[in-house]
Amino acid sequence: MFIELDLQSETPIYAQLVDQIVEGIASGALQPGDPLPSVRSLGEDLGINLHTVNKSYNLLKQEGFLQVHRKKGVIVQPDGMPGVTDAFEEKLRRQLRSLAAEAAVRGMTEAAFTQMSTSLYRDTITNRGGEQR
Repeated sequence: MFIELDLQSETPIYAQLVDQIVEGIASGALQPGDPLPSVRSLGEDLGINLHTVNKSYNLLKQEGFLQVHRKKGVIVQPDGMPGVTDAFEEKLRRQLRSLAAEAAVRGMTEAAFTQMSTSLYRDTITNRGGEQR
């Protein structure tokens, strides 16, 4: 599994790890049922505390992206990904509102902001082989 963490980033390491695993699932690099490294193994590989990895895995489990089994370990949710919920829509609205405000303050046009959002979404879909969810 390919994960790059920016230890100098203001974004907490656990959040970067969550984001990269979700991006791996979205791009198709991680398929339903794929095993993930153990908490200890991933922590050692990335040079981060195992509690940080554990926090990321637990958040992803709560969101429905991962399953944790005593015998199988951590696997990508084999029974379908979580759908769009009210909580997700609210989270997305908050994050987009903040990004839109910063883009506007920096002088980015609405068209440029929309085009970048569309392009990023389409790139993710393209990486999945055109599959839309």
